[in-house]
Amino acid sequence: MEKRYLGKNKLEVSAIGLGCMGFTQSYPPYPDRKESIAVIRKAVELGVTFFDTAEVYSVYQNEELVGEALKPFRGEVVIATKFGYDIGGNAVDAYNRPMGLSSRPETIRKAVEGSLRRLRVDHIDLYYQHRVDPDTPIEVVADTVASLMKEGKVLNWGLSEAAPSTVRRAHAVCPLTAVQSEYSMWYRNPEAELLPVLEELGIGFVPFSPLGKAMLTGRFDKDTKFDASDFRSSIPRFQDENLRHNLELVDYVRELAERKGTTPARIALGWLLAQKPWIVPIPGTKRVERIEENIGGADVVFSPEELAEIRRKLDSITIVGARYPEDQERLTGK
Repeated sequence: MEKRYLGKNKLEVSAIGLGCMGFTQSYPPYPDRKESIAVIRKAVELGVTFFDTAEVYSVYQNEELVGEALKPFRGEVVIATKFGYDIGGNAVDAYNRPMGLSSRPETIRKAVEGSLRRLRVDHIDLYYQHRVDPDTPIEVVADTVASLMKEGKVLNWGLSEAAPSTVRRAHAVCPLTAVQSEYSMWYRNPEAELLPVLEELGIGFVPFSPLGKAMLTGRFDKDTKFDASDFRSSIPRFQDENLRHNLELVDYVRELAERKGTTPARIALGWLLAQKPWIVPIPGTKRVERIEENIGGADVVFSPEELAEIRRKLDSITIVGARYPEDQERLTGK
């Protein structure tokens, strides 16, 4: 697969990565451990070298899974994980995730040791602050991570769902390699302010949910109902009238796919890759056939005229409903 580079340090990764959260959290049913490991290892065989996890996903279980699955490929793959929660208290949400943000230096140091152990590595390739902690200045966070980098425990660092002003402040203390935030044809807010700042500073961008939590694959229709255990059941833009309205975008992506002789998922991923050479999406899936489909997005080519036409059409479509439940949305863009 084509390779891309994140940040001025030129962290080399596959043009399309794999978001691993769904193996253990948010999108049931979950495969058993043996099957999950086989899928992750098959992704490596198919050319994926960039894998995303976090300590908070299923509280350590996802990191443990990724660590075991990728153990045979040390030095061949890049593993990104995240810190930023005070794990150990009793406050958890419906998905058993700790609710309390914390990026205090002592919390980060405790987190990194746990992640190193669970991932079975002696350093973390890319270490994100999962969400900005309003009680810890980002300069303190950056300085703490800089110390971990000097110790060789972290090679690169990044932020997730951070505001452009926070990105600037963090980067001034310890240069960032990447910022991870939601971005797709379904959610384009980063285009206004975040992407220009990343381009100016030479920071890579890693869009999560590049397929709109599967919306852009065309899997859902006006009658789709999500089980209460599925994270999408709590997201406003997936509910009732909002979902029915938002199918306009799905229909357009399907039309593009038919025109180009490919699939909607590949159209959505190819479009993201066409925006900037330093964008690396990380679609999540638990199935080998979906990984095969997704990596084919790197082969989709758009002419300048096609990209201009797509942008005009996207500008004309209004997506209805928030992308997160209110309690999660307020943690973003800080």
